[in-house]
Amino acid sequence: MTRGRSRRTAPFALLFVASLLHAQHNIIRMNQIIQSYVDGKQFMGAVLVAQGDQIILDNGYGYANLEWQIADAPDARFRLGSITKQFTAAAILLLEERGKLSTNDPVKKYMPDAPAAWEKVTIYNLLTHTSGIPSFTDLPDYRSTEATPTTPEKLVARFRDKPLEFQPGEKWKYSNSGYVLLGYLLEKISGQSYQDFIQQNIFKPLGMTDSGYDSNSAIILHRAYGYSPGPNGPVNAGYIDMTIPFSAGALYSTTHDLLRWEEGLFGGKVLSAASLKKMTTPFKENYACGLFVRTVNGHQLIEHGGGIEGFNTDLAYYPDDKLTVVVLGNLNGGAPNDIASKLAAAVHGEKIVLPSERKEITVPAAVLSSYAGTYELAPGFSIAITLENGQLMEQATNQPKFPIFAESPTRFFLKVVDAQIEFVKNDKGEVNQMILHQGGRDMKGVRKLASERKEITVPPAVLSSYAGTYELAPGFSIAITLENGQLMEQATNQPKFPLFAESPTRFFLKVVDAQIEFIKNDKGEVNALVLHQNGRDIKGVRK
Repeated sequence: MTRGRSRRTAPFALLFVASLLHAQHNIIRMNQIIQSYVDGKQFMGAVLVAQGDQIILDNGYGYANLEWQIADAPDARFRLGSITKQFTAAAILLLEERGKLSTNDPVKKYMPDAPAAWEKVTIYNLLTHTSGIPSFTDLPDYRSTEATPTTPEKLVARFRDKPLEFQPGEKWKYSNSGYVLLGYLLEKISGQSYQDFIQQNIFKPLGMTDSGYDSNSAIILHRAYGYSPGPNGPVNAGYIDMTIPFSAGALYSTTHDLLRWEEGLFGGKVLSAASLKKMTTPFKENYACGLFVRTVNGHQLIEHGGGIEGFNTDLAYYPDDKLTVVVLGNLNGGAPNDIASKLAAAVHGEKIVLPSERKEITVPAAVLSSYAGTYELAPGFSIAITLENGQLMEQATNQPKFPIFAESPTRFFLKVVDAQIEFVKNDKGEVNQMILHQGGRDMKGVRKLASERKEITVPPAVLSSYAGTYELAPGFSIAITLENGQLMEQATNQPKFPLFAESPTRFFLKVVDAQIEFIKNDKGEVNALVLHQNGRDIKGVRK
């Protein structure tokens, strides 16, 4: 009897042991993933991974305060940045449930003095980034105003008279203005401050006692300090008054409180089933209400990241297997999103290759030069590929320039962040596309021809700041002039041609496939330009 019983139970015991070994292997691999970013000086912060009611990983990495060498820990409080948006969206949907508003209502219903351009802008447009209202964080004066305390009314005044970038509902473009406007409307409709409404209707009911609206002056226990990468290591992050991000990015929290939020939101403790469905149903570009919703390797993912001075964050939920991944970083950079996607992949049993595990190969210069050009991945977001002294470089819109390294003749990787770029040819053998692989997403970019570049308007004061002569080599200079509102360039012994803006700092010529980019020094003064032509980047110093 005993021998027969042991034969019957043995398969179950073996399965149990195998399951434990698999789980242990996953935890080891997850720690390897995080540690690779810590060792690379790309991440400090706290990480939590939970599946169902079981916490799989829960640790702090690096320092909450570098000067005092205070370690990051699970109870450290981090600025969330744009993770705030999902709380704002949920608050608006709560007001809808209570009959205070409809997400189909036009903004002007609650803001009688709304500009005429907002006639058709609805609350739902604001929630889904489809209003066409330009983001105030993209305005030229934004950086100069970050340190100045403000009010919701003054924030709205910054962008209320700006022309729409497109008709409401026609397109998608991320807009912090939309979520600031939602907070402004929430206060008008509810009669409470944004801070009080979130605290009383979301944080307190869910037991999120370590969460709140961040303040530059209040004493906040266990607050992590924010840092940015510097040439010789981390430096203290720049200052931003926390009245500026408001309902678009001013909240703070911990990994455990964000787990309580995910459990409450998706457990039916915050919204009705109908409201939750509205919040998690994408409208355009995989964006729902304060959340991105997409499928990654067969798994539905509901996610949002955040970025603010000194902090980058990511909060991801996979509803099919009730998997929550929280990565809160107090060192600026893209590591939190990369870590979150890789940790989820580890739980799902997928193969993961870390940057340190990739092997570099040599690719002929002729092949490298064929990739040079600008690739548009989304409206207003492109990646410029250049060949500089035999090294292929990439530079995304409003980001630094980084080298990329070949792991195959068509596939390249970055070492500063876990991302890969793959070049694609058409039927004629011409390179016409690239694919950016990052954070579990594959973003296709179409190569732009000069005729396809989109011209934008830049204020005359900005244009005039570029006027001057720039020396690119002994005996070769480019003179920049402003003539009747048109920026012009004239190279040594060459005709004069007009320049057309595709960003406030980057211009293109129509007579030849070349672009000129203006560079500022630490004081904000234009002191150089870079000529991008024929896969080369030639720097010119202002004389």
